[in-house]
Amino acid sequence: MKKWFAVIGDPIAQSKSPEMHTSWYENDGIDAAFIPIQVKKEELEKAVDSLKLLGVSGFCVTIPHKQSIIQYLDEIDETARLMGAVNTVVRLQNGKLKGYNTDGDGFVRSLEEVIGEEHRDQSVLIIGAGGAARGIAFALKNQGYENITVSNRTVSKAHDLVDALGIGKAISNDEASETLNQYKILIQTTSAGMIYGDTDLPFSIDDMSTEAIAADIVYNPLMTPFLQHASNIGATIVTGIGMFVHQGAIAYEHWLGHYPNTKAMIEKLTENVK
Repeated sequence: MKKWFAVIGDPIAQSKSPEMHTSWYENDGIDAAFIPIQVKKEELEKAVDSLKLLGVSGFCVTIPHKQSIIQYLDEIDETARLMGAVNTVVRLQNGKLKGYNTDGDGFVRSLEEVIGEEHRDQSVLIIGAGGAARGIAFALKNQGYENITVSNRTVSKAHDLVDALGIGKAISNDEASETLNQYKILIQTTSAGMIYGDTDLPFSIDDMSTEAIAADIVYNPLMTPFLQHASNIGATIVTGIGMFVHQGAIAYEHWLGHYPNTKAMIEKLTENVK
């Protein structure tokens, strides 16, 4: 029986997951299909039941379902439980659905491909406190990054993340804007700049240090307003393509048992995404 996989989210038209996974299937000689499915918040439970009923082999989960999906899965792994978010679902041999989170590890792999491992003792500001931010925060901690600050429009959510993480501090977006030049690594985890998403950044980034390392998880467009500003002032930038490819590759490994060619995919998508 032919395997089929999917990505669910809202919006979904901008997703490059189908292109990426289909290319990997072709390269690896795997008879499988990958389809994008737009799922509204109020339709999530029905969508999960339908995917399960129709025999999906696995699926990716993107904005805005990474946290709310958990209640509709049969089980989740320990990392996803700690992060409180799922971005990858595997259909087990017994037919049950198990959730994982590959966002964080995918981000750290992409970050250190660009900057190496020598910055793990530097100050980090994570902008946003949603599902992706949680995944990234836990993965950074696991790799030895301990000087972590989280800012969010709703400060209580930033405090919740820091409390769950067990290290770091939570601040408001206003405070983040006022102290921005104090941070070496800036990680933008909101949907700001995403095609079909928000266009405005959470706060002014005019005081970003020229020596900063600026990373964005949005990959379409490649140069978000956040990264464009960082590039203009001469800061080091890390686009969202690397995280996107590596988190997808980890999902692919969960589904099919081996890690695909990420280097070629990063080069391909970087050329294709504007």
